[in-house]
Amino acid sequence: MTNSNREDPRSGNRMERIQQGVRKRTLMAKKRVENITREDVKAFLLRNGFVLFTITAVIVGVILGFSVRSYKLSYREIKYFGFPGELLMRMLQMLVLPLIVSSLVTGMAALDSKASGKMGIRAVVYYMTTTIIAVFIGIIIVIIVHPGKGTKENMHREGKIEQVTAADAFLDLIRNMFPPNMVEACFKQFKTNYEKKMFKVPVPLNETSVTSSIISNISEAVKALTQMREEVIPIPGAVNGVNALGLVVFSMCFGLVIGNMKEQGKALKEFFDCLNEAIMRLVAVIMWYAPLGILFLIAGKIVEMEDMGVVGGQLGMYTVTVIIGLLIHAVFVLPLLYFLVTRKNPWTFIGGLLQALITALGTSSSSATLPITFKCLEENNGVDKRVTRFVLPVGATINMDGTALYEALAAIFIAQVNNFDLNFGQIITISITATAASIGAAGIPQAGLVTMVIVLTSVGLPTDDITLIIAVDWFLDRLRTTTNVLGDSLGAGIVEHLSRHELKNRDPEMGNSVIEENEMKKPYQLISQENESEKPTDSETKM
Repeated sequence: MTNSNREDPRSGNRMERIQQGVRKRTLMAKKRVENITREDVKAFLLRNGFVLFTITAVIVGVILGFSVRSYKLSYREIKYFGFPGELLMRMLQMLVLPLIVSSLVTGMAALDSKASGKMGIRAVVYYMTTTIIAVFIGIIIVIIVHPGKGTKENMHREGKIEQVTAADAFLDLIRNMFPPNMVEACFKQFKTNYEKKMFKVPVPLNETSVTSSIISNISEAVKALTQMREEVIPIPGAVNGVNALGLVVFSMCFGLVIGNMKEQGKALKEFFDCLNEAIMRLVAVIMWYAPLGILFLIAGKIVEMEDMGVVGGQLGMYTVTVIIGLLIHAVFVLPLLYFLVTRKNPWTFIGGLLQALITALGTSSSSATLPITFKCLEENNGVDKRVTRFVLPVGATINMDGTALYEALAAIFIAQVNNFDLNFGQIITISITATAASIGAAGIPQAGLVTMVIVLTSVGLPTDDITLIIAVDWFLDRLRTTTNVLGDSLGAGIVEHLSRHELKNRDPEMGNSVIEENEMKKPYQLISQENESEKPTDSETKM
């Protein structure tokens, strides 16, 4: 017999070891299942009760929404039906303003300027990286799938779009960063409006024509000297809504100043710390109502839809393309980025965020979801409060991965519908403006439609065609908001991992300051103890 016909004993031993390993794991799994008691099940349900209730609420909301559609409710009845959902939105929005201010002030005050600077650079690099990747994914997907085949004549249009120039939108963004009135910033944002005005423009005149006109009629000559011209001019205006960008900039600067004031700023720091803790306790109370509110938010939106048939055809392909793009970014890119940086399991981290992600799906607002995101990151995932207080409010304001992906994809879809061939330069222009416009998008429902005008204007596409995609925007807005919240949360985990050394170095400093305070208090404690010992006892007073 030759050596080739003989079996290698090592391969047989390896197979046996693999089989033994499989058997061991199977036995261990069986034992774990057998050892599960009623108390374990009860503990699991208590731990994940909110998440289970919220998931159930989404499923029931979808079923209820489609069931109620058959009753053909009036607009007033739909508003009454969705009232519990409106209450949840109002509760969450009520907490956004104090939460942004208190969390950013305490977060910045807890860090020195050097540590906060490094953390800020890391956060901004992460935001820009993920946003650029999201835009790139959106462009690639829409070019491959090409959902804009056919003509736009048969497509459904809905609503109206307010025109705005890219330059004015960019200037509005900078103006909102520096609000002149902090009280007004709590409920209003600056927005450029437009007004038509008539201007007199002098007309160059021919001497012969002037002479002849004077001879014929002096009044006609005077009229010929000038002519009226209509021009649209920008005027300052405002829209209702919290100016989150202005509050973020002010709170960060204010927190840094308090942190550098040391002992003098201690009282203010403690005040904002206490305010932040009180808001988080309010969030814990509102979370009990969240599942019911989400149920009616989703059901109400489904009932409100006028015609389900408009989703078919081109718009159906467009919807599928957006969903594919958002799924690639949320399921593959963001978790992979988290794993590559931290070397930790991203799905364990995402598991702790389920409540926030489902709330984002229901509310369609990253700002309104902010209180729940804080709760999930700090309590479920144990992320350092100094990181969440700094990263989350800024992320909810400027980090919009889902919005950036959607705007780039929608712009190219509108170009395809119009049979408008985009060259490489125009695609690059779309990618840059989509990235910039997503930063300026407010964390409110359907804010992406407003900034979409800027993207379309940059490459000369008709802005009125945004009305083609409004019919499905309410649904896609929920998905991109969920992607935005996921991106912010994973960003907080990445920034904490990269800033762990600065946070550790800061901990001993904070510990030393506490020791110094205790040392300062010791003489007073000793004096009070001596005074206590000098007091006569009960037996001595009776004598």
